[in-house]
Amino acid sequence: MTTSTRAFILCADDFGLHPAVDEAVEQLCLAGRLSATSCMTNAPRWQQAAPRLKDLRPRLSVGLHFNLTESYGGSVPAQPLGTVIRQAYAGHWSAPQMRAMWEQQLDAFETALGTPPDFIDGHQHVHQLPGMCQAMLDVMLKRYTPQQMPWVRSTAPVGTLWLSPKASIIALLGGWQTTRALRKAGVLVNHGFGGVYGFDAPTPDAYGAQMAQWLAQLQPGSLLMCHPATTKVVGDAIGAQRPVEFDYLHSEAFGALLEQHQCHIQQGPLKPLLKI
Repeated sequence: MTTSTRAFILCADDFGLHPAVDEAVEQLCLAGRLSATSCMTNAPRWQQAAPRLKDLRPRLSVGLHFNLTESYGGSVPAQPLGTVIRQAYAGHWSAPQMRAMWEQQLDAFETALGTPPDFIDGHQHVHQLPGMCQAMLDVMLKRYTPQQMPWVRSTAPVGTLWLSPKASIIALLGGWQTTRALRKAGVLVNHGFGGVYGFDAPTPDAYGAQMAQWLAQLQPGSLLMCHPATTKVVGDAIGAQRPVEFDYLHSEAFGALLEQHQCHIQQGPLKPLLKI
C-alpha cells in the first residue's frame, strides 16, 4: 500500500442476524478486509452477539443497521420492503412514532456496547425513506453532541454506478435526497456508494467481477456494502449468496484486485475520509 492508493470503506451489513454472519465479520476484520459492520439491534440474538465486537473496536467501526423489514418485533410490526416503502410515501407513521422507532434501536445499541454508534445506515436502506430521514436527524441532534455525532450512509452512487437499474432505484427512493438533507444538517457522509447487485453471483469469481466494476469507480471515502457469512444462512433471502461473498473477500484474488486498482480498505477512524 502506498500513499497514492485510494482509501475506501468496506462495510458488512447485518451483524447479529446469524452466527455465520458474525463469524464472517470477525474473520474479515482481523484479516484487514473490512472497515465496518452495521448491527441489527432488534434481532433476537443481538445481546448475545454484541460482546464479540468490543475487541474489534476501534479497528472496526460499528454502526446501527436500522431495521423495519425483518420480523424481529419492535415499536411497529415488521413488513415486507414494498409495504414499508408504500407506507412511508403515504405518510402512514406519525413523526413521534418514527422517532420512537429510532430511539428503540439506538437504545439497544448503546445498552449493549456502551457507546453511540460510529455510524448509521438502514437494512434495505429504510433510513432514507420519507419521514424516516427527518426522524433520524431529529433523534441524532437530540441525543448526541457534535463530538459524538454518528456519520450516516449515503446511497448516492459513485461515478457511473447509477447506470445500474437497482442502484438508480435505491438512489431515487431517497438516496440523493437524503444525502442533500444530511449535508445541509452538517452530518458527515461517505463520498459515493457501491456494492449494489442482484445477489446473483454464483461463484466467488463472479462476485469478484462485480467487485472489479465497483473498485474502478471508487473515490477516496466511497463506501461499498457487502453481506458475507461463513456458511449459508438458511431462511434468509440472500443466504446462499453470503458465503460466496465471504470466500471472495477473504481470498488472495481480492487482495490482488485491490493492488491492481490501487485501493485499500480503511480500518480505524473513518471520519477523516468523510465529507459534509
